[in-house]
Amino acid sequence: MMSLTRKMLPIGVENFEKLRRNDMYYVDKTEIIADLLRNHGDANLFTRPRRFGKTLTMDTLKTFFEIGQDASLFDGLAISRHSDICAKHQNKYPVVFLSLKGAAGSTYENAYSMIKQLIAEEYQCHSYLADSTVLDLVEKNQFNKIRSMSLNEGDLENSLRTLTRLLYKHHNQKVILLIDEYDVPLDKAFLNGYYDDMINFIRIFLGGALKTNDSTEFAIVTGCLRISKESIFTGINNLKVFSITDARFSDYFGFTNEEVKGMLSYYGIIDKYQTTKAWYDGYLFGKTEI
Repeated sequence: MMSLTRKMLPIGVENFEKLRRNDMYYVDKTEIIADLLRNHGDANLFTRPRRFGKTLTMDTLKTFFEIGQDASLFDGLAISRHSDICAKHQNKYPVVFLSLKGAAGSTYENAYSMIKQLIAEEYQCHSYLADSTVLDLVEKNQFNKIRSMSLNEGDLENSLRTLTRLLYKHHNQKVILLIDEYDVPLDKAFLNGYYDDMINFIRIFLGGALKTNDSTEFAIVTGCLRISKESIFTGINNLKVFSITDARFSDYFGFTNEEVKGMLSYYGIIDKYQTTKAWYDGYLFGKTEI
């Protein structure tokens, strides 16, 4: 019988802080932070299938880089061994983290309204900007207009770029921009017959934030689908794409054979390895079996 002292499995947990504070079982993927700092471009796109930990990875990046987060959450993890990286980068940046997972409306109007709500919620996470002594009155009015959802279409299209600009000015520190599940609105638009409207919006919405944005240190974008560069990333010449065929970052999403063996052994069911492999195996990311 499995011991009650073993750690809880973080089933469905996509919040790094919750996982760590509750001492849940965690397969340490924090080395991705060091690799990103060595190999990132200005804008970086990771495409992986669903259920491979993209959102948890993005939340981990947010927790590591964002000003005001608890650095002790990374104690004992792989990234903590890089003392030079931690000293230079940990909790040193304003971070914008937007997940478009919830922007799945049955009509363009519904999806557009959901994106407006998601943007307002991210603006509210930076509510201190409304009282900034660095921003001028026009900038603070613009910030309040967007977070109160009193914005027009042009305001929403430029809202990500606007927020990075205001954060950069307030902190005098470039921003890290994280956009999770960028393709969900496009997938739902395709299924529900409003793809052309959504692709036109997303092209401006993401393009403005990613293309030659002097307010960002770098941006990470994740999704399941690789939408053609011509459709959505036109003119973003600084985009680095890491797909499932790329050997770089191949073992940071999903679990390797050794990681699976480690989990099964920890829970006392290593004899189920071949069964587990038969059920879930079959992915090859770069040259890594996942």
